[in-house]
Amino acid sequence: MQIVCNFFLAHTNKKHMYRYANNGITVASFIDDRREMKRGKYPIKIRVTYKRERKYYSTGKELNLEDWDKLHDTKSKNLISIRTDIQNSFDKVKDIVQSLEFEGGFSFDALNNRLSKGEITSLNSLIASKIETLKQNNQIGTSLFYENTMQSVKQFAGGKISITSITPEWLKKYEKHMLNLDRSYTTIGMYCRAIRAMLNEAKKAGIIKENQYPFGKGKYEIPSSESRKLALTLQQIKAVVTYTDGNEGTEKYRDLWFFSYLCNGINFADILRLKYLNIRNGEICFTRAKTIRTSKVKKELYAIVTPEMQVIIDKWGNPNKSPDSYIFPYLEGYESPEEEKDRIKDVVRRCNKKLKVIGDAIGITGISTYTARHSYATVLKRSGANIAYISESLGHNDLKTTENYLASFEREEREKNAKLLTNF
Repeated sequence: MQIVCNFFLAHTNKKHMYRYANNGITVASFIDDRREMKRGKYPIKIRVTYKRERKYYSTGKELNLEDWDKLHDTKSKNLISIRTDIQNSFDKVKDIVQSLEFEGGFSFDALNNRLSKGEITSLNSLIASKIETLKQNNQIGTSLFYENTMQSVKQFAGGKISITSITPEWLKKYEKHMLNLDRSYTTIGMYCRAIRAMLNEAKKAGIIKENQYPFGKGKYEIPSSESRKLALTLQQIKAVVTYTDGNEGTEKYRDLWFFSYLCNGINFADILRLKYLNIRNGEICFTRAKTIRTSKVKKELYAIVTPEMQVIIDKWGNPNKSPDSYIFPYLEGYESPEEEKDRIKDVVRRCNKKLKVIGDAIGITGISTYTARHSYATVLKRSGANIAYISESLGHNDLKTTENYLASFEREEREKNAKLLTNF
């Protein structure tokens, strides 16, 4: 059995430095030149590879490519210090990996837990680690949400919030702080759930004990605010899709909304990622991006290309109909994950702006891109469609999810009908 460990690797591409390999596990320090930081520098990371899966761990160091190339033979005190820090980070990960190997139980969860116990003592560092992992997985939207959470807790309690200081009283004060900033209970609930996710990690890693965990009944309960989900009736949908003010932008975004409604309530991120190769045998076949990382079984969804959908594709679609071309000409394929996210957000923002114009004109408030998905589900339900079919077409993993999803709409319908009883 060959073991390669703890040495300076002189690859011709000079991308790697220290490296350890044994029993199918590889640990390597390297310069991550995929995403440039400030002043032309790149982060130095430790990469662990096991069963074709890779995880990345920050060393907290950054270098430009020129200094990285010099690192082996440098006589600069600053670079020697950085090299020592990189080796220390590498050795720490390698030693834990070797220990787990010896115990016969290596897994990324076990590695993360032991690293967490040794390094993470603050909420801020837990969130920073989460953000780094999300970025590595190209989960840009979620990473931005955690960055907002980080800024919020930092504004409230500083840049180094001890995990053990987060008590029910601390969380109540944080909630009051957010209310004083005129934040809604929806926003407070979202940030508190992010904090809870971090505390769950801390508990799992043994940083805090069960009796120190601040969430739950009799402790701090996250506030909830029932958001209003608008589902339109068929007559209201007709009013939306037949509305025109003579403005091409209004008609284009109106039609994209209608396309979303007809295509199983597909969200706009998935619409903009559709390519002509997704059209097969008169159906659009796609997988929801939202479930690709969260579900073991990747469900492919199918939506019949109706005549109305075909008209929208012909009118607003990309004239280049090669299989790898996007159906709608908003993405080009070379964007970074951040750039793709920004373009999608911009289209959603523009569409919602036009939907407000339409809603104001026809007397319906609250129409948004999300309304298409809600309307798709409720129109089918109220028309007598089988709930199993609705669940399948929405991409839900079980019927219970669909039933919960539809519950708020059905309550809205019951409330409306109850008012009819005294409408005299």
